[in-house]
Amino acid sequence: MAPTAIDPTIIDVVQPKKDNLNLPPESRKRLEKAGIDLSGGYPYRPAKPLYLQDVQKIRGTYREHHDPGARADPAKSALLGAAEKVIDLTTHIGTEIVGLQLKDLTDRQKDELGLLIAERSVVFFRDQDISPQQQKSLGEWYGEIEIHPQVPQVPGVPGVTVIWPELQAKEVKASFRRPGGASRWHTDLVHEKQPAGVTHLHNDTVPTVGGDTIWASGYSAYEKLSPDFRKIIDGKKAVYRSAHPYLDRDDPVAGPKYIERTHPLVRVHPATGWKALWVNRAMTERIVGLDKAESDLILGYLFDVFEKNIDIQVRFKWTPCTSALWDNRITIHNASWDYEGTQPRHGTRVTALAEVPFFREDAPTRRQALGLTTED
Repeated sequence: MAPTAIDPTIIDVVQPKKDNLNLPPESRKRLEKAGIDLSGGYPYRPAKPLYLQDVQKIRGTYREHHDPGARADPAKSALLGAAEKVIDLTTHIGTEIVGLQLKDLTDRQKDELGLLIAERSVVFFRDQDISPQQQKSLGEWYGEIEIHPQVPQVPGVPGVTVIWPELQAKEVKASFRRPGGASRWHTDLVHEKQPAGVTHLHNDTVPTVGGDTIWASGYSAYEKLSPDFRKIIDGKKAVYRSAHPYLDRDDPVAGPKYIERTHPLVRVHPATGWKALWVNRAMTERIVGLDKAESDLILGYLFDVFEKNIDIQVRFKWTPCTSALWDNRITIHNASWDYEGTQPRHGTRVTALAEVPFFREDAPTRRQALGLTTED
């Protein structure tokens, strides 16, 4: 299915700003090599929608999704056999593939990469020569590309968003005590009717020190819970909100409101069939059916399980021209701003939207499926 177009004639908008920032040299080189037209300014800033109702219409209908990882060879021999090295960075999460170019993967290898991401949560490829157009093409293999109604994008390549802290600082200034932005535990696009699946972030420019990204495993976070506690949250639903607020056209004086969707607290990945905890501190608002005090107590504990168990996390040190592909259905992530803007960082991101989140009572945990342990 083609990406959903945003019709400017039906959306009340705030006109975009012109940005005049200096692109890092390696970023400019990559964009110019790809034939990106920078003459009209960079990045492209779409006009910001004003009203909640307009944004809800952008992807408000169901679309069929078939996960490529579900049809992949479980041995993943085409992908892993072609690599120079396959390095598991931790026991539970994170794998680095050495010696392959993402732009050159065959269809079979792309399916197998989808399964590897579903199993290992996040997969890294260094020294990648990949254009924004090729990045988008790869993303389309994993689902409909999300075209955000207001975030900065690569000119002429809708759906390839720009991750550039210097640009973000023009609107919300970061500080050591309040780094903000992506420097908090979160999962992307949880407010969508069919939220994010695989995200591909390619960083062409990174700080020499700092700027790591941390991911935590939803499979392992669920497994950290006692079997009896799992019974409390299995089948429960929560309310998830958008990162950006909008005005309610029917009640504009009420002030900004967030888009909210209801999804399962525990979901099952369609390729692996394993259960994963699916909450994040930034955007999970409340558990449906519980009083606020009860919901806050349980969610606070679940956030802590994700964030405080370092054995279910991977912290990745970026190098220039590195790609990370992760599955938002089974992870949360956090970008460290410890370099405090002293050096440039720039990248492009493509996110494929996936299925409507679902729960299945008889689905196994990852450890059960792999025969790693009996339940404690």
